[in-house]
Amino acid sequence: MGIGDNFGESFEYTKEALVGKWVRWILLIIISIIPIVNFILYGYTIRVLRGIKPAPELEDYVQLFIDGLLYMVISIIWMIPAIIVGMILVGGSVIAMVSAPDTMGLAGVAGMGIGLLVTFIVAILCSLFATIGIVRFARTEKFGEAFAFGEIKDKIGDIGWVNYIIALIVLGIVVSIIYFVLAIIPIIGWLFMFIAMPFLVIFSSRYICNLYDSAGTA
Repeated sequence: MGIGDNFGESFEYTKEALVGKWVRWILLIIISIIPIVNFILYGYTIRVLRGIKPAPELEDYVQLFIDGLLYMVISIIWMIPAIIVGMILVGGSVIAMVSAPDTMGLAGVAGMGIGLLVTFIVAILCSLFATIGIVRFARTEKFGEAFAFGEIKDKIGDIGWVNYIIALIVLGIVVSIIYFVLAIIPIIGWLFMFIAMPFLVIFSSRYICNLYDSAGTA
């Protein structure tokens, strides 16, 4: 499935999930804006990532909350390497600049810049693996499968590293543009952003689901 086809299918899937199902949409909007409670929305995306079609019902809130919490835990664990790299490289540069401001001026700034760049690259790599890891968790319902590094690497290889990265970049750009356009609408832009959030979350999850399945099931 090409990127265009994926966008089209994901849009139709999300439209069927929310348009005409106004109670579900309103509940997801409310859930999405309440801290901690919004884990339920992430839990709902886990069900979408399982490939359920049509879109799953919004029910069993306790399990949705648990799945959403695990979603966040998986994401954080996958980001630990980037956090460590950032603490060592960026934190080390900051400490050096503070301890020796006269001798570590430009060198410290340069070191911080390089540290930020390296940290950013590591964070991107972690997010690539985390995305597939979360889908594996959704499909197998086993927490450990989210960190099966070899299987995740193989799945990305089956999708194609270039295809995978480009597909995620395109998704990120489209979602960012939509949020930006909504944000600059005077006075009520923030309201439209809240209304659009469930739609964009489900759309993105379905898009990633299709991307995962483009390499076959596993």
